[in-house]
Amino acid sequence: MHKNITKLLAGIACLCAFGVATPSFADAPAKTEAATTAAVAAPAVTPVPDAAAPAPAAAAPAAAPVANKGDTSFMMISTLLVILMTIPGLALFYGGLVRSKNMLSVLMQVFMVFALVIVLWCIYGYSIAFTEKTAFFGGFDRLFLNGIWDPAKGTFAAAATFSKGVVIPEFVFVAFQGTFAAITCALIVGAFAERAKFAAVLAFVVLWFTFAYLPAAHMVWFWTGPDLITNAATSASEALKAGWIWQKGALDFAGGTVVHINAAVAGLVGAIMIGKRVGYGRESMAPHSLTMTMIGASLLWVGWFGFNAGSSLEAGDVAALAFVNTLLATAAATLSWVFGEWISKGKPSMLGGASGAVAGLVAITPAAGFVGPMGGLVIGLLAGVVCLWGVNGLKRLIGADDSLDVFGVHGVGGILGALLTGVFAAPQLGGQGIFDYVTNKMSADPYSIGHQVWVQAQAVGTTILWSALVSLVAYKLVDIVIGLRVPEDEEREGLDITSHGEQAYHG
Repeated sequence: MHKNITKLLAGIACLCAFGVATPSFADAPAKTEAATTAAVAAPAVTPVPDAAAPAPAAAAPAAAPVANKGDTSFMMISTLLVILMTIPGLALFYGGLVRSKNMLSVLMQVFMVFALVIVLWCIYGYSIAFTEKTAFFGGFDRLFLNGIWDPAKGTFAAAATFSKGVVIPEFVFVAFQGTFAAITCALIVGAFAERAKFAAVLAFVVLWFTFAYLPAAHMVWFWTGPDLITNAATSASEALKAGWIWQKGALDFAGGTVVHINAAVAGLVGAIMIGKRVGYGRESMAPHSLTMTMIGASLLWVGWFGFNAGSSLEAGDVAALAFVNTLLATAAATLSWVFGEWISKGKPSMLGGASGAVAGLVAITPAAGFVGPMGGLVIGLLAGVVCLWGVNGLKRLIGADDSLDVFGVHGVGGILGALLTGVFAAPQLGGQGIFDYVTNKMSADPYSIGHQVWVQAQAVGTTILWSALVSLVAYKLVDIVIGLRVPEDEEREGLDITSHGEQAYHG
């Protein structure tokens, strides 16, 4: 086991060495996540009509932007859809894939991780991820969500979007991003399903959420918003306040790095450290209910429209683009996975269809608002066949018991999608290019696919390395204090009874 971990970390270090060595500051990406109190427009100055006459008093500052009810409603619905993705979507998808004796344990882990992370997010997570401090870690201005409601003034704070003068209520942004944090942590449990202690899972999530997810979210998504950018000087100064990966110019529309690669690496490290399930490779470990898995995959697909389209933060053109990309890329990946499986194994399967859909959803996530529909189609087609290899060939090469193929789907799909975002975001390939907030339109500078793919690779490498290191330390600490794995006799009997005293099904 230790040899495998050493090999894994050595490989990761080699992949990431060049990516993390030298930051390259690029133009800020057009549409990535942001949360700042909306900037108030500069005061208008009244011209002096006569040099001899006394100057009139300066005009009052322009009123602060007011959130549009349509955008607010759209974001609240998107938030609900992301909750639907997790509970019940992800829970049923995972639950159907395990053996019947462990069904409730997986449902319980996903449900409780979601609840735990939402609480931590509102206490300190949001503040660390989305307030200004350093390029790697935010501050504590929003601890306990302090400052969003001002009782003295009777006003609520607003969060910036990606359009100047357009805002949404900050509480809505808090809730939306909280669901992202929760589903990311819940994704991890699929890698070591059927053998981990419940208390160990919760303890690990607290550590990993704090030291892996929050820095990643801050590095990739934090900036001070578009309203403060008025010229080249303010563009440069505001960029220096942003997260480290944002400063590089990496594009991640809805979480290819922050969510999928981040969680997949944590899951893979956990699968290696906890060890293989009792009887792995010798006993049948077939999914007990592909019906449940199909229902879960369908709920994931529906909920993902909130995940991707909602990441535009506005009910506008970019949301529509992300919406159609989520539809098309997922359908394409479903087809390519099923036909690839049909050709290689002789029969198409429902499990393959569900897995292909999730692979497409993962791969289009970082690209959804940046690439054109035909770019999304290609990403989906590639995701299906590449992730099919990820859960078969790559899994055998690694040799880890990743129970529900978290790395094969979310890791491989996330890496593929993040890199291809750099390709298909190119305007010459129908993409959105890079947005210039000084001119408030697409950048006039030529888009370099090679440069952007290199920047994307740096973001991927940074995420892999950081998640792996934090995960290794977190698992080790939990193992020392609690122990990661249930005893063999409890594992054989099933975690539903031994850990929770319940059964999913009764004869």
